[in-house]
Amino acid sequence: MPAEDDVVIPGVPSSEPPALEEPTTPREPLPPKPDQRAPEAVSPTGSPTGAPATARAQSGQYLTTAQGLRLQDTDHSLKAGARGPILLQDHHLREKITHFDHERIPERVVHARGAGAHGVFRSYGTAAKVTRAGFLAADVETPVFVRFSTVLGSRGSADAVRDTRGFSTKFYTDEGTYDLVGNNIPVFFIQDGIKFPDVVHAAKPHPDREIPQAQSAHDTFWDFVSLHTEAQAHTLWNMSDRGIPRSYRTMEGFGVHTFRLVNAAGDTTLVKFHWKPKQDVHSLVWEEAQIINGMDPDFHRRDLADAIEAGAYPEWELGIQTFPDTEDQMFEGIDLLDPTKFVPEELAPVQPIGLMTLNANPTNFFAETEQVAFHPGHLVPGIDVTNDPLLQVRLFSYLDTQISRLGGPNFAQIPINRPHAPVNDMLRDGMHQTAVHGGAAPYRPNSLDGGCPFLAGQDMGAYVDVPEAVAQSIKERSNPASFDDHYSQARLFFRSLSAVEQDHVVQAYTFELGKCFETAVRERQLQALANIDAALCAAVAAGLGMPAPDATEQVPDREPSPAVSQVGDTWPVAGRVVGIIADSSSDLAEVEAARKALDGEGMVPLVIAPTGGTLSSDGLSVTVQRTFLTARSTEFDALIVAGGKQPGPDATAGRDAKAGEPVGAPDPRVALMLSEAYRHAKAIGVWGSGSAVLEAIGIQQETVGVAAGDNAHDVTAEVSGLLAAHRAWDRFPATGAAASAEQ
Repeated sequence: MPAEDDVVIPGVPSSEPPALEEPTTPREPLPPKPDQRAPEAVSPTGSPTGAPATARAQSGQYLTTAQGLRLQDTDHSLKAGARGPILLQDHHLREKITHFDHERIPERVVHARGAGAHGVFRSYGTAAKVTRAGFLAADVETPVFVRFSTVLGSRGSADAVRDTRGFSTKFYTDEGTYDLVGNNIPVFFIQDGIKFPDVVHAAKPHPDREIPQAQSAHDTFWDFVSLHTEAQAHTLWNMSDRGIPRSYRTMEGFGVHTFRLVNAAGDTTLVKFHWKPKQDVHSLVWEEAQIINGMDPDFHRRDLADAIEAGAYPEWELGIQTFPDTEDQMFEGIDLLDPTKFVPEELAPVQPIGLMTLNANPTNFFAETEQVAFHPGHLVPGIDVTNDPLLQVRLFSYLDTQISRLGGPNFAQIPINRPHAPVNDMLRDGMHQTAVHGGAAPYRPNSLDGGCPFLAGQDMGAYVDVPEAVAQSIKERSNPASFDDHYSQARLFFRSLSAVEQDHVVQAYTFELGKCFETAVRERQLQALANIDAALCAAVAAGLGMPAPDATEQVPDREPSPAVSQVGDTWPVAGRVVGIIADSSSDLAEVEAARKALDGEGMVPLVIAPTGGTLSSDGLSVTVQRTFLTARSTEFDALIVAGGKQPGPDATAGRDAKAGEPVGAPDPRVALMLSEAYRHAKAIGVWGSGSAVLEAIGIQQETVGVAAGDNAHDVTAEVSGLLAAHRAWDRFPATGAAASAEQ
């Protein structure tokens, strides 16, 4: 039988296959899996230790207490007789239970649900003319750790909810740690950080019932955004397909704010940061997301980890939009200090400055992903902040929250947060201090420690704040007049979308507002939509059974920005997941050929069969990764049908409600998978006995997005071409009804 180890199938739980019987021969702990990497082994003060990254993991062959005392038994408490009370002197019981009782730390107030990965950033050097940041010089490689997250849900919520996603990157540079803390949407809900508690309180579950979880489809959210109309632009992005990404790997990232770069000559440039996924931006459709949240609430974190394990390393290019650092800090009529505004790429192209590759999963989720601490004030020479009033508050808030979550001010000494640059900060003591500081004089100037630490000049890599002029002004609580435009960018974004994407926006608003109890809230939001686009408002109002109001504001039109649409181009297919439906009637040589062809393009092929184990025929054997019971269409970007007429042994309603009561072939769960994939405009390939399966469920081989052929080679090649466009978009009966007549 041919070996299959040339195709990596993700999901292996351990670095070594387990034995059937419980192992009893003492041995050292297993090493991490090949796809895993721990934080670099540096000291709490940034000095290389020379130790392997695994040195912090458990060691030794035998179970011990936290103090290293070997244990003979951990299954029975120390009792006064076999049926007697437990004795207070049981030191092992007390340590074990006490530690268990304190295993959790406070979850993040927002961005609680996340996933992370290690990687490397390689600079192209193209930013060197605008910044003296060392990690952006030519061909410099910098280790990174990235955390993706949802905003609203708790740690136990689902991944594929409609929500903004966090996209935060920690660069371990030799000049100190730099954090680029952003989102997958380039604009934010509010203009001033003083309202951040308000928008989060409004978007979180209602305080009386703690529902709904990880959703904005409720009264308090829409009450807030309809009253704070500055939130309309972000809300429209969230109601678009951007609010339900297909994966973190196909998600764009934005720094949101405008930052200031400083070059070696001291010249300044205003910039916005962009992360562009190499697979481009791709999203779920709403029904698909709803199914996923029930079938696999860990969908996004599993997808990220599986892709890395399979060697389909996610990649993003970091790019910048640059603007002159003028006194008014405006560009083409857009206020660069307003975080509810973005600059269309057609006005300021995104210039690539480096490539980030995520190539290793964490070794321990809690130690790394949960304890990683980001802060927009973690800067390096050559990068400075601006007076964006949301960014200014974040500079305070992020540092403050780490003290609560991570137990004190020494959170930078946690391994995942340790700088890869020397640290001599004169900060001492406090909770969880793990450094052992020497010297007698943690102050300066001093003579007792020989004057150390010394101040550095700019020529020695010191951080120098840009000497920005602060105009003489009146102390007041107000915004500039340019912040008063709340609708033009929402209109620009909506009118930049394709007809099918506009239909999805209509559906999202209709669903979300349909979940609101109060008529006044729905009426107020419809008024905001009327100011954005009359046709959008009319379509949503019709779905709600309400009249569409007239606009109350004259909103200027702007040229559409095709760059914000996800439709109309082709992109790389590496990392896509393709299901191959097969059974005993399948030509296994062709199935194996399909697996190898897909793997050769960097995709992840998974064989789906009536039962687990293997499919065997004529001396060939193919391992099965999914069964008709465990598979669902939402796991796959495309399906290939090489069989499936044979029902699984559990194809009864009593065993699996999805199966129903089968009447002939194919297995009802295969029919469900294919009908869902067809409905969600996914590519479908077919050859051989699979043709009868498609015919039985009424999918015509001539339909758009169906690749039919005589062999695996031709079919997989055509499926690959279809996947390059993300979906078979023409299969959607897009009405374009929401498109404004003015477009």
